[in-house]
Amino acid sequence: MLGPVILAASRSDRMRRLISAAPVTKQVVDRFIPGETVADIVPIIEDLTAKGLELTMDVVGEDITTAEQAAHARDAYLALVDHLKELELGERVEMSVKLSMFGQALPGGHELALANVRPVVEAAAAIGTTVTLDAEDHTTLDSMFAIHEELRKDFPQTGCVIQAYLFRTEADARRLAASGSRVRLVKGAYKEPAEVAFQQKHEIDKAYVRILKILMDGEGYPMVGSHDPRLIAIAQELAHKAGRKLDEYEFQMLYGIRGDEHLRLAAEGHRMRVYTAYGTDWYGYFMRRLAEKPANLRFFLRSMVSKG
Repeated sequence: MLGPVILAASRSDRMRRLISAAPVTKQVVDRFIPGETVADIVPIIEDLTAKGLELTMDVVGEDITTAEQAAHARDAYLALVDHLKELELGERVEMSVKLSMFGQALPGGHELALANVRPVVEAAAAIGTTVTLDAEDHTTLDSMFAIHEELRKDFPQTGCVIQAYLFRTEADARRLAASGSRVRLVKGAYKEPAEVAFQQKHEIDKAYVRILKILMDGEGYPMVGSHDPRLIAIAQELAHKAGRKLDEYEFQMLYGIRGDEHLRLAAEGHRMRVYTAYGTDWYGYFMRRLAEKPANLRFFLRSMVSKG
């Protein structure tokens, strides 16, 4: 399986330098990350929302080693809120955050991340939108869920992400589905050991369906994070069986992947949210997109051969 190899490369400074220097890299990265600044992204937001789509915005960057960098990440999101306020799009454009960017891995990181993310969640609520806490590797999840629970005391619309490949996730889904929270289900994109996670695609897919059923049958708001046509069809079937209306769940897909499907689902009346990342520290995000799906890697390699 190439996924673990690519994920290992995402942590290699040598590979970062090599890939960053490749002439074709920017062209391919732009497929997934359409800008480096808020100014770059505003036209994207306006275009996608005009087409009936919704968005969740991610300021990329995870290699935080100082409290000052964590504060800078917080300020980048607050600047994003200021621009979203001007667009007056409300909950049609929300934000996704990785707590590692807010200092979670630093000494005293749990408290630091909570202190940094709270003003972002508060600012988002003030303009009528919300924040979803992205899931990272399994060692960070207890902290993420604790911060999620704390934030929901004042901002109950705060969402979180769960990953189907982890053994723990069915139990997490039952707890979250009963709480009325917003929950995005994804397959998972980190290299996890066999002691905590399924390793085979068919096992992950089966777990995804089991967990999705829990969410659809529960009281929360499911967010279906998948590009897999079969899982999308299953999600529609489960939502119908659970008696959910079209505005009682949503689909989420990455910017740059299956754009025609984004538009098809929106045209059918589904809530379709596009996960749109921007920023200069793109490397880790880009490498996980390659690891998630062989077609992404083939696209990159073909581009390198044809353009290099």
